[in-house]
Amino acid sequence: MVAAAALDSIGLFFAALLVYGAGTATNLQARYAGADLAPPHRRGRAISTVLVATTLGAVAGPNLTEATQPLGRIVGAPALAGPFVLAAAAYGLAALVLWVFLRPDPLLHARNIALTPAGAGAPEPASPAPEPAPARFNPGVALGGGAMVLTQLVMLAIMTMTPIHMQAHGHGLGATGLVIAVHIAFMYLPSPVTGVLVDRVGRKPVLVAAGVTLLAAGLVGAAAPVESVSVLATALALLGLGWNFGLVAGTAMVTDAADAATRARTQGAVDVGVALAGASGGMLSGIVVAAAGFPVLAVGGGVLALAIVPFAAWRARHRAD
Repeated sequence: MVAAAALDSIGLFFAALLVYGAGTATNLQARYAGADLAPPHRRGRAISTVLVATTLGAVAGPNLTEATQPLGRIVGAPALAGPFVLAAAAYGLAALVLWVFLRPDPLLHARNIALTPAGAGAPEPASPAPEPAPARFNPGVALGGGAMVLTQLVMLAIMTMTPIHMQAHGHGLGATGLVIAVHIAFMYLPSPVTGVLVDRVGRKPVLVAAGVTLLAAGLVGAAAPVESVSVLATALALLGLGWNFGLVAGTAMVTDAADAATRARTQGAVDVGVALAGASGGMLSGIVVAAAGFPVLAVGGGVLALAIVPFAAWRARHRAD
């Protein structure tokens, strides 16, 4: 992306964005690694530990836009390429840490435990690529995955258009960065509390809370005076919190429901849906705002998020049957 900025190549820029987005989506799968070795009654807290660990960088990132601009000039690119210089270095360091220290692989170790009968000796090393089980409908995966897809779509649609909405009404980069920083803080900082709720109250109630919170975010965002940074920040905080509820509860539900032998394939398939939903939300949000305005997008996204509620009720009836 730095090279694309330096060469003023929009084609290279979009290609780099595709790879960058794929890397971000893959990085989000670290939450599954945190859940692989956790017992079911502590799975929500394990997922939340991984998510909250990202808070420092996630909150600091949007506020480094101006501070890192000299890095872009140093490498001969436009100033706004500076954050991507920092990001490249950070991702490289993260890759090195994972390669050296993430041993043994938690997924393979969890698979060994699942395949070893109680009272048996040490398990044989598991194959990293087991034969897939026959495809069948899994209600737990459907609800957990569907909730994550929906919350990702709504969150990214509203979040993507918020900076544009703010800049169109005269707000500068500093105010925009602050609002996005608040949003990202609420995406990750509540994770320890969310994890406890998921483990103690249950997956479905937290998923319902996700839908209601996202609706509240949309309503506050639509009603926010265009000059009020604080009200917009409140809307984006609710948006991040609703996303957090949906991600932690949905991840726990998918991990609960997926068979150990094919868990990684299931989780990967779910996250493909999550990534496609995010991409769709980002693209469609611009069309909606151009045609009807930001308030319509905010309210529409919030109402759409409420679809989680009947799905959760359906899941409860299915289990009762």
